[in-house]
Amino acid sequence: MIYSKGKQIFLLVIMTMAVFMASACSSANSEADQDKNGSLSISETSEGGSSEDPASSVSDNLASSAVDFDHSLDSYEPHKDHYNFYFTYKTVHAWWDAVALGMEEAQRQFLDKGIVITYEYMAPEAASATDQTRKLIAAQKKGYDVIGVDVADEKIITPLLNEMVDAGTKVMTFSSSDAAEGCKRLAYVGNTHNYQDGVDLTEALCKKLDYKGKVAILVGSVGAPCHEDRARGAEDTIEKYSDMEIIAKKYDMDSVDKAYRLTMQILMTHPDLDGIVCCNMSNPVGAARAITETGSDAVIVGMDHDEEALRYLDKGVIYCLGVQDCYSIGFDTIQTAVKIADGNQAGELFPEKTDEITTVIYQKDAALMLELLYGDIA
Repeated sequence: MIYSKGKQIFLLVIMTMAVFMASACSSANSEADQDKNGSLSISETSEGGSSEDPASSVSDNLASSAVDFDHSLDSYEPHKDHYNFYFTYKTVHAWWDAVALGMEEAQRQFLDKGIVITYEYMAPEAASATDQTRKLIAAQKKGYDVIGVDVADEKIITPLLNEMVDAGTKVMTFSSSDAAEGCKRLAYVGNTHNYQDGVDLTEALCKKLDYKGKVAILVGSVGAPCHEDRARGAEDTIEKYSDMEIIAKKYDMDSVDKAYRLTMQILMTHPDLDGIVCCNMSNPVGAARAITETGSDAVIVGMDHDEEALRYLDKGVIYCLGVQDCYSIGFDTIQTAVKIADGNQAGELFPEKTDEITTVIYQKDAALMLELLYGDIA
């Protein structure tokens, strides 16, 4: 296997250790109520909480069920003893390193059955639909059993995927962003409810602000379906409340540094900013750095499990985070790719869309999440 590891390579080591620590907690998944869209809408466990107030059992369940490390291959019998896949995604980043861990576990379990899975796992340093197009065209010429893509821009990439399928290439999408509706890709494994995640996070923010105030939105990459859908969910939610106003919507291109600079610029123009909705894993960190530096009391809500973001959550700088189950995305992607490689179509063996959960966590959940994902027991 070949893959790009990103700036937070330490995550790979720690999360591998976490597999053994967290597997005992996975039974908590059955206690979480999942809505019809697949996102996990939960009530607040605290209004910010305090360091003296230990996490409740409800909070513990939220944190421990956010990522499911306990996976086993199903009963499907592969047709071959070796498969070779190609996966490309938006950008080198720790979020996709976490997905890679689930892939590695599926790869290991197939090897235990005598089946060798090899794959390339490649992405650019910065999100680029142009770069993704080049990678897909080059991969198509190499005869991989299946090509998987986390779509960088659905308007640009969807027509290319249709052409690849028409030419006989087996194509799937995975991770955080599917192709546009009607794409001929054979299956999608990942987050099917990004819009609802944006709604859930923004509702939490609106409630915290007593449904009034000025809000900024940091989106992420232009054209990335997951980022755009979350932003749209945020916009639609804020529009419902007459005393709330969106004063800025900025694209940070999944860069912590750019998110920091954009937040600083927004605060200079709007020092009375009340809240920020962050639509990817990078921008909560950049926004929190700016909020901390300026002393602003703007409330931040955002996505995912970046270690620095979890530390800001623990300190109360970030109000809540929507954590996606990257490990399950990776595991299910490999298992689905094997079935697609064997010529199966979506149906009984695998769904056309495999839905993975998002769990909204709060300050009380941060310490346990840091322990499960990063081995931090301080």
